[in-house]
Amino acid sequence: MSDTDRPDKKPDQAAALREALNRGAYQHAQRLLQTLHPAEIAALLESTPSPEREFIWTLVPAEENGEVLLHVNDDVRNALIRHMDPAELVAATEHLDLDDLADLIDDLPRAVTRQLLQAMDQQERWRLETVLSYPAESAGGLMNPEVTTVRPNVTLDVVIRYLRLKAELPDQTEQLVIVDRYGHYVGTLPLQTLLISDPDKTVAEVMDTEVEPIPVDLPARKVAQRFADRDLLSAPVVSVDGLVIGRITIDDVVDVIRDESEHSMMSQVGLNEEEDMFAPALQSFRRRTLWLGINLVTAFIASAVVGLFEATLQQVVALAVLMPIVASMGGIAGSQTQTLIIRGLAQGRLTASNAQRFINKEIILGLLNGLAWALVTALLAFVWFGRSDLALVMGLAMVVNLLLAAASGIGVPLMMRRLSIDPALAGHVVLTTVTDVAGFFAFLGLGSLLLR
Repeated sequence: MSDTDRPDKKPDQAAALREALNRGAYQHAQRLLQTLHPAEIAALLESTPSPEREFIWTLVPAEENGEVLLHVNDDVRNALIRHMDPAELVAATEHLDLDDLADLIDDLPRAVTRQLLQAMDQQERWRLETVLSYPAESAGGLMNPEVTTVRPNVTLDVVIRYLRLKAELPDQTEQLVIVDRYGHYVGTLPLQTLLISDPDKTVAEVMDTEVEPIPVDLPARKVAQRFADRDLLSAPVVSVDGLVIGRITIDDVVDVIRDESEHSMMSQVGLNEEEDMFAPALQSFRRRTLWLGINLVTAFIASAVVGLFEATLQQVVALAVLMPIVASMGGIAGSQTQTLIIRGLAQGRLTASNAQRFINKEIILGLLNGLAWALVTALLAFVWFGRSDLALVMGLAMVVNLLLAAASGIGVPLMMRRLSIDPALAGHVVLTTVTDVAGFFAFLGLGSLLLR
């Protein structure tokens, strides 16, 4: 996208805007909106309940509508689009960069999409269709097809005169892409190198051939990882045949990183990062019911395990007091391991070649944690209840549960990944069930065997 920063709205301007709206000073409110960046307006809209949001939207400068729609989340965007007529939507989107338009076009009504395509020249339409032909979460879906290319056999003086004739360059251009006569990627020419080098030299003499192009089918998260690892500001995108078909800039990558972060955080509790904070209660109820229902089922599974040891609990009431401690410790330890696994998988740092070493380390760590905390909890149980047999049960159960937690933290995300299920989406619920069931079973089972 053209602007990736999504800064929080300026507190003084936002407060002044709300005050102006409350006292009916709508012209003043509109002037305040004109001082805000589109991302700040988007943040303001997302933090405003629906009726007030719709009114603020009518005050947003028309030339900012397209950029604001790009920055708001999906739910808010769809709500705003429903209140715009086709002419307004066409005006809002006709000046967007092609990669930004590609992000937005699926949310537009079909009539508006047809009108936009008809207004484009053949080359623009072909470029847009090229971006739309690739999955959104791939390099092809991220790229901007507008890229400035030059040949390696021309002099830098010729390149400079060529750029002056063009009058303007695509946004975020800090390097030119070098291609051969057939359009295959050869290298890059940083603008800084172009400006400080001898103009009589050829492009081939000063070009950078170490910049590796990005394959068009590379997943977006791997694109982001490459930008982070190599400190890139932009990179050319090539087809399977090595033809340069576009470029990806750092602003697009920041969007990917932010979206991945929000997805990981929200999906752990079954929420969608694109959900409107002020969506109608019934709509939110339908979305959250599934995960609450799944959690209820898993809670009953854990309760059923506890029910198997009802007689033991009746005989030794202290078990009921200490039981949540074992399960809680297992849940935390398992979550730590699972978080590392999910991050390693997402960043490509956990591979077939190093997975076994990581697994071995986590199992050993689970054993060390189990032994260390077994001593602590056994001692506390003995001081609390004055029973050495209860302390022994507590210590043994802690060792067993933290070992099982480490194994579960490894196994659950790997199993879900193999089943093509996002571990960040459902891993937390499954892991909690496993650690609770394992903790209860280990603690109460050992209690049944060792306590009299």
